Amino acid sequence: MATEIQAPAEEVTSPPDVRGPTAPLPAGILAAGIISIAAVLVGLIAVQAVYAISGDDVTPSCRENLVRGVEDELIEGALGVCNIVEGLRSGTQTALLIAGGLAGILAVVGGFGRYKTMPTKRMREQCISGAVLGLQGVVIALVIHLFRSSDQVFIFSRNFLNFVFLKGSFGAFLRGAKNTLVLAFGGELGGIVVGLLLALLVLSNRRVVRAPARTYINFFRGTPLIWQLTFFYFLLRLGFGIDINGFTTALLVFGLNTGAYSAEVFRAGIQSIERGQMEAARSLGMSYLQAMRFAIVPQAIRRVIPPLMNEFVILIKDTALIAVLGLTLDEYDILVTARDGFSLTGNGTFFIAAAAGYLIITLPLIRIVTNVEHRLRSGLTGIVGGL
Repeated sequence: MATEIQAPAEEVTSPPDVRGPTAPLPAGILAAGIISIAAVLVGLIAVQAVYAISGDDVTPSCRENLVRGVEDELIEGALGVCNIVEGLRSGTQTALLIAGGLAGILAVVGGFGRYKTMPTKRMREQCISGAVLGLQGVVIALVIHLFRSSDQVFIFSRNFLNFVFLKGSFGAFLRGAKNTLVLAFGGELGGIVVGLLLALLVLSNRRVVRAPARTYINFFRGTPLIWQLTFFYFLLRLGFGIDINGFTTALLVFGLNTGAYSAEVFRAGIQSIERGQMEAARSLGMSYLQAMRFAIVPQAIRRVIPPLMNEFVILIKDTALIAVLGLTLDEYDILVTARDGFSLTGNGTFFIAAAAGYLIITLPLIRIVTNVEHRLRSGLTGIVGGL
């Protein structure tokens, strides 16, 4: 009886790991680095959250640092400030800083001392990453310890972390954020239109066409934005007698200023298009302007999206310069709102809130810019539709 011989089943293998395997030592160094930074930063946040929730009284040690000096009356928001300081100086915070520091030292010594002896790329990367995280954990732990040990901890917490003063100001900051975005979007849209027109003029073969555009660009790029805001505000109101408010002036100046920078972005984008594209368009019977409109500019737009978005993020921060102009309450941006709150209360916590407001707006935009740049480098199309 013949025996049926079956072919061996084809083994299913996964793609080879070009980085190589890991080992307990480098993995442990990386874990020590993660533990170090987590114990310091996550521990700090957790301790502050616990004290903010559970703290219900001002301790005697805090009281003597938080009195107004008049009949032993406590400053406004003393309980919150006391909870912050007590949390920083608590035994739990001390233990976390010590644990984070020791883990960081172990990661630094082990990582930098052994990464050269590791046989694979993965092991070396784990050693280096663990050492860097550990170094960061040690430095941050040292800074926190020095800060909490000094008398300045009361002064700083009282003047910049007294969040009681922010009560009822959410609506004002929301209005400020709206005005900030209106100024940024308006300035960016105007700047794109002006910049594209200037770029086409700068690329002209005729000097008499290039000269005015280049003069405009050099003027707005060569003078400070704060000077432009002040100059055009008084020029329009005093020089020409135009009854224009500071907000509208700022919107106009942001558009003109952004146009100068956008012009250089568009110029570089247009010049990056292969010369053969223009020659092909002209060979089809298109005029210079038609070739730019239908062939060159559409291709250049795709290449200038990331730098234009970077300019937009920068413009959001530059809108804070509107503080030099006279504004009504409804025209306040984020910074002016914070400055107004500070002038009314004398407390700098409003500036901390303003920084948080700017970060809430700009960080997602920075992430979008990064994603767009990555997708452009990978050669994908449909960038805006894929976001």
